Amino acid sequence: MKRRRFIQNTLASTALLTAFPYDLLAGTKKWYANERIPLGDTGIEMSRVAMGTGTRGFGGSSNQTRQLGIKGVSDLLRAAYDEGINFFETADQYGSHPHLKEAMKKLDREKLVILTKTNSTTYKDVKSDLERFKTELGTDYFDVVLLHAITDPNWNENMKGAMEALSEAKEEGTIRAHGISCHSIGALETAADEPWVEVDLARYNPGGIAMDADVPTVQKVLSRMKKNGKAIIGMKVYGRGQLADKKDECLEFQTGSGFIDHFTLGIENYEHFKDIQKRLPEASVRG
Repeated sequence: MKRRRFIQNTLASTALLTAFPYDLLAGTKKWYANERIPLGDTGIEMSRVAMGTGTRGFGGSSNQTRQLGIKGVSDLLRAAYDEGINFFETADQYGSHPHLKEAMKKLDREKLVILTKTNSTTYKDVKSDLERFKTELGTDYFDVVLLHAITDPNWNENMKGAMEALSEAKEEGTIRAHGISCHSIGALETAADEPWVEVDLARYNPGGIAMDADVPTVQKVLSRMKKNGKAIIGMKVYGRGQLADKKDECLEFQTGSGFIDHFTLGIENYEHFKDIQKRLPEASVRG
């Protein structure tokens, strides 16, 4: 932990170091995008890397849905599945549920891990969302469902109904695990200690871009979250594209964190997918 703390404390919150300290983050085992890893204690096993479908996702669409359409997205997901990726990440606000549905028509649902998210905050609305999601995705269950983009630091008090709806769905077998995606440090602090949270989708990159707080602060909270037994999936790996010229450094930052279990990337074409396949193994051990 001293090694990791040194790294975080020497990173500026808005930019990478000019000379990135590769040797201090280098691991001893290569990571591969398609290797199957347990998602914390959920009993779910899935690929290290998720095919994210929500780049610039808002208002029911994303770069993937806008640029590729249903056929293009489904073809991309199937191509990744053929190379070992079984983790697909989506959300109601991305508008990509129908795209996953099309892809799943020719895939084995039991071998897939589908993570989606709801923006609803009440019991009634979450229950309604889950029923709608079943139709949109063409499945009678979801692997992971998250409360999406939460900023309220008291969400675990103010959204008890939404939490109850997801807990009931898990008991009924409609979902396998539940959790949260936070968009404020207060919400993240609460998630780190809230027993209800099984999975957290966390914004984390070495530039501190589009994160809940500066890198050292987020690192401290996520380390506590991991110690509390929660699974952590990294997102905003390339800092919303602003660190695209530092991909190797960003990947090494994820693999060397000590608390990131998996991460999702907004992959928009097959070349992007092949790029992460090639970069990840070397970035995870480079020193």
